[in-house]
Amino acid sequence: MKRKRRFWSDEEKRRVVAETRVSGISVAAVAQRYDINANQVFNWLRDARYLSSSAADEAATFVPVKVIGDDPAPRLERDNNCGSIEIALATGHRLRVTGPFDPEALALLARRLGS
Repeated sequence: MKRKRRFWSDEEKRRVVAETRVSGISVAAVAQRYDINANQVFNWLRDARYLSSSAADEAATFVPVKVIGDDPAPRLERDNNCGSIEIALATGHRLRVTGPFDPEALALLARRLGS
């Protein structure tokens, strides 16, 4: 029996792509749920048109880091001249800190939110 070709709207493609971004859900499972070939879903994942705006904003990027001195994590001075930091965790939580902070406490909080 020949299968009919299915046409997916852009909104349907965005919904399928968004479901693949849920932690613990595989692309294969999402594809199977919608009766789509997993390769087709991977094609949609590479297409920026089908990324939700939040997924596009949360795309991981790497920046170069250079450690200077013996102490890789120096203590921050407690003053009002500190900047801000934002950490996007794999669970979808965002941790935003402005002003002075304790790096060890921040690392502990990030680990607990990330699990």
